[in-house]
Amino acid sequence: MSTVPALFRHLVDDAAMFPPGNLPMAQAVTAHRSHLTSPYADLVGPFVCTDQDLMDVAAEAARSGDGPLRVSVVISGGAGGIEPAIRWGDRSKDVEVTAVEVRLRDEDDLSRNALRVVRACDDCLDEETAYVEIGLDGAWERALDVVADAGYAAKLRTGGLDVSLFPSAEQVASFVIACLDREVAFKCTAGLHNAVRHTASDTGFEHHGFLNVLLATRASLDGAAHDEVVSVLNERDGKVLAARAGELTDDQAMSTRRWFTSFGSCSIDEPRNDLTTLGLMEG
Repeated sequence: MSTVPALFRHLVDDAAMFPPGNLPMAQAVTAHRSHLTSPYADLVGPFVCTDQDLMDVAAEAARSGDGPLRVSVVISGGAGGIEPAIRWGDRSKDVEVTAVEVRLRDEDDLSRNALRVVRACDDCLDEETAYVEIGLDGAWERALDVVADAGYAAKLRTGGLDVSLFPSAEQVASFVIACLDREVAFKCTAGLHNAVRHTASDTGFEHHGFLNVLLATRASLDGAAHDEVVSVLNERDGKVLAARAGELTDDQAMSTRRWFTSFGSCSIDEPRNDLTTLGLMEG
């Protein structure tokens, strides 16, 4: 049996090559292989890379000689870049493309952009998942409607290298509730390395906690109102959050993770260490 509780299995996608980690490719692939043979392997999701790096990642995976690498591919060129990445992955014996992640271009009609993306996915996706990053500006809920109608997943950017990239707790709550109302699974990316909401000592940025987002998702599934979901997202007491998480049954944990599927992190150790410190996972 896994030593990783159901609430956290395959929760952390390995985005070691992305800022602020920026680990060199060879080191990132080697570290990912090491994570997958560790006692906490079930915490780790796929390796995340851009479509521009996909071929080099495959070559590095071949050199490591441990079988194909499961990857989630961030598409850099919009809808037109989806099919080439999928087709190349289909032909490769060194990588298995499990998902694509596509950010909608900034334009007045986000829903039209979303429609282009889902049509491109319809043309080439089989078992793969598509995560559409719709943003939280403009008519984003109309774009989410398009993603929902097509049966794909959404992606929320929860931070980055600039304060403007950190959405408020109110915005995150609106996104979570909107996804659940439409039965759209979602992942998060950036700024979510730690379990509990906190103020970063080096930048002063307000970081969301992945444990907060998990429990906010659970609260919304249980019928919590918007302000109640916001309250969970704003909670800064790790002991309070850990107690709530520890009370969840495996069925509740798995139904939560059905919708909040994962988050990308440039560090696997930070979230792992937070969970062990909070007593939610074995060290």
